[in-house]
Amino acid sequence: MTVKLSRRRRAAVAGVSLLALALAACSGGGSGDTSSKPLPTITGNPAVTLNVFAPQSADINLATNDFTKLVQQKFNLTIKWQTTTFDGGPAKEKRQISLASGDYPDLYLLIPWVDQFTQADLLKLANQGVVVPLNQLIDQYAPNIKKAMDSTPEWKAMATAPDGKIYGMPQWVDCFHCSYQSKLWMNSAWLKKLGLQQPKTTEDMRKVLEAFKTQDPNGNGKADEIPLSASVGNNLIPYFMNAFIYDPQGAGTNNASTLVLNNGKVDLQANKDGWREGLRYINSLYKEGLIDKGAFTQNGDAFSQLGNRAGPVVLGSGTVLHPGQFVNTGSADGRDKQYDAVPPLTGPGGANFTGYTFPSVPGATFVLTSKASPEQQIQAIKLLDYIFTDAGQINGQFGMEGKGWTVPGPGDVALDKSMKPTFKQIQQKPGSKPRNTAWQALAQYNNTAKFRNSEVIGTDIYSQAGYERKLFEATKLYAGHEDKAQIYPFWRVWIDPTLANEVATLQTNLENYVQQNALQFITGSKNLDSDWDAYVKGLDSLGLKRYLEIQQAAYDKAPK
Repeated sequence: MTVKLSRRRRAAVAGVSLLALALAACSGGGSGDTSSKPLPTITGNPAVTLNVFAPQSADINLATNDFTKLVQQKFNLTIKWQTTTFDGGPAKEKRQISLASGDYPDLYLLIPWVDQFTQADLLKLANQGVVVPLNQLIDQYAPNIKKAMDSTPEWKAMATAPDGKIYGMPQWVDCFHCSYQSKLWMNSAWLKKLGLQQPKTTEDMRKVLEAFKTQDPNGNGKADEIPLSASVGNNLIPYFMNAFIYDPQGAGTNNASTLVLNNGKVDLQANKDGWREGLRYINSLYKEGLIDKGAFTQNGDAFSQLGNRAGPVVLGSGTVLHPGQFVNTGSADGRDKQYDAVPPLTGPGGANFTGYTFPSVPGATFVLTSKASPEQQIQAIKLLDYIFTDAGQINGQFGMEGKGWTVPGPGDVALDKSMKPTFKQIQQKPGSKPRNTAWQALAQYNNTAKFRNSEVIGTDIYSQAGYERKLFEATKLYAGHEDKAQIYPFWRVWIDPTLANEVATLQTNLENYVQQNALQFITGSKNLDSDWDAYVKGLDSLGLKRYLEIQQAAYDKAPK
């Protein structure tokens, strides 16, 4: 079922008059909004029932979950769950249907990679009186949220609309290795057998891939080696493009169509000469048979089948966030231990960049609606404020002590070795019954680097217990190679909601065009000399100028 926006708007507006009195008391703005009245002062935790819409994974039951029981007891809070699946499409549709019907819950509690409210959603629903600003609630009842946001300006900017109000809380996930997604992992055992070093330049890379293709590194006497592969979800273009021109994230990743700042102006990289030269290099690898023909069309499952193929190892390298995406960790033959990260390459012009992905997603996963009474709002924000504490995060994400986590013991080492370890996850044995002890990603809010890096992680980076450390250490090879001056801060840029549909259409069309043409240039169905000018004109005909104008206007209004 597809729900049209006009229907949702009619349903929401119809309910506004009935809720006007309640909204006048509880939907005021932040500290600077002198026209709004303070919320009632409530001491203790009066009994409250809260209707909550949330995705529920197959291995937990939110109604009987240990963390649910903990917060019910701690806050005298009864939660009536309205659940959806972890499938993004159906989850989003179910959320939209609930809004369109007018029978929406008191609270939406979501997960970014399943579904969440976009910034445009929040502004539209705020105008309709459907969502409740959180500023006063945070000021009066959420000291931990207030402290966290005040200490992390980018988070506060990401959460705060242009009118100064916070219409929902986004999760903050400061995942170091996730911030540098354009990595390449190469088979070090093959390098050692062939007497080669990790490549440092684009030409080094070509020579290594040629050796993988022709010198039988897996030793089975067959030319079955695949020097380099990837998948649709693990685009190989950004890793190589950054040796020619700064590609911040790659088309289709959050800030799509390779937007950057060039001397303070919002710009596109995909129509620049450096972009063409990057495509020319990748095309040369493809023509020489050094890139798997399925690299641009296969899904993640097909990619992992290459890495896990029975018999001798056939995959030389892959562009993925982490090698577990193409080879099973803990493989019986130890092949997962063969892959190590290759630092950013240096191109012929001296470029040596890496892509950078902002670790958190703009929008909101915690959204209170006008259905919630002041008492319900207060108890809900107190619940979230608890999740912002270390104890709340640990219990919320991993479950109860002794079930999901334990106190570190002698010899345990934090992910960041300079830090004191604060908790240690209890790994669940494969095939065991789900523990149903935590909310998992639903409770992942104040997930700062300090918190994440204090977790106990094994010290052997080639063991399963040390896998997170392997990713942490590998990412140090990439950190600092991003061009900070060119990063477009999309996370604090709010598009005018009246332009949201236009921007979405322009962005989708431009993204698809850039991606499709990149593939055509790489595979040779289009020529980088004779077809380039037509490609650039095609971007203009799709509204690139208008798209950049809208983004520039929004950027100019964003907090710096």
